[in-house]
Amino acid sequence: MNKTVATIGFFDGVHRGHRYLIQQVCEEADVRKAQSLIVTMNPHPRMILQPGFCPDLLTTVDEKLTLLHGTGINKVEMLHFDFEMSLLTAREFMQRVLKKEFQVSTLVMGYDHNFGHGGGSFEEYCQWGCECGIEVIQAHELEGEHVSSSAIRKMLKAGKVEEANSMLGYPFEICGKVVSGHQVGRTMGFPTANLMPEAMKLIPKCGVYAVWAILPNTTCQKGILNIGRRPTLDNGDDITIEVNLLHFIGDLYQSSLRLQVMHWLRDERKFDTINELQHQLSMDAQAADELLG
Repeated sequence: MNKTVATIGFFDGVHRGHRYLIQQVCEEADVRKAQSLIVTMNPHPRMILQPGFCPDLLTTVDEKLTLLHGTGINKVEMLHFDFEMSLLTAREFMQRVLKKEFQVSTLVMGYDHNFGHGGGSFEEYCQWGCECGIEVIQAHELEGEHVSSSAIRKMLKAGKVEEANSMLGYPFEICGKVVSGHQVGRTMGFPTANLMPEAMKLIPKCGVYAVWAILPNTTCQKGILNIGRRPTLDNGDDITIEVNLLHFIGDLYQSSLRLQVMHWLRDERKFDTINELQHQLSMDAQAADELLG
């Protein structure tokens, strides 16, 4: 098979808008009896173009690749984005990378998307593609709503996790290793697993959430997640991520957990006494139990 229909992008989150674009790539590939290809990159281009920039990513590299491979695409290529690549014009990128390296015959461009140093109009992309033997076509935009990675980040930072999950098309996840904590929750009857998330992963707004926790043995447990500074316990300015599993007994220290963040419960606040905090945690656990079914 010597024909390849491709699209290119960073695809953070692999949200519903991304998947609608990828669906069109697969359909075009079927019509042309060609292979379908996603070209993405790492690290985030802004980390190269703006030294010191630290992105809040919806998905880690591994999470993104898993999601992309699950779209039905034939192949995913991950480019290492560096300063040299950032200097390539769109025409140079199309000729050197898309055509020469990946044998792309058709490029499906996402709505309102551009690439290459200096960018270009859609008409210019068509012209440059024609010069190097690549047909360039414009993808349709997802109808009914505007779905973007930046909009999803905004929702998560506002605690609007249900809206973010709707745009993603799946539950937002926080993954990490369970590390040692202060062990205070255990003395109150609410033992927690303290999570160390992966670098550059977006952390939602401080507050309390209902979550599904996926354990190393792939079983799921209901939980309440607290993201914040634990003001009642005078935790200082350090933000902790800790989850109390509602129906679980065991030691998860040094294990890896995946938390699917499902529902916002409440803001974090300071209580006058530990008893008041315990009472609120009991109500949080009941609410989470009911919301998660």
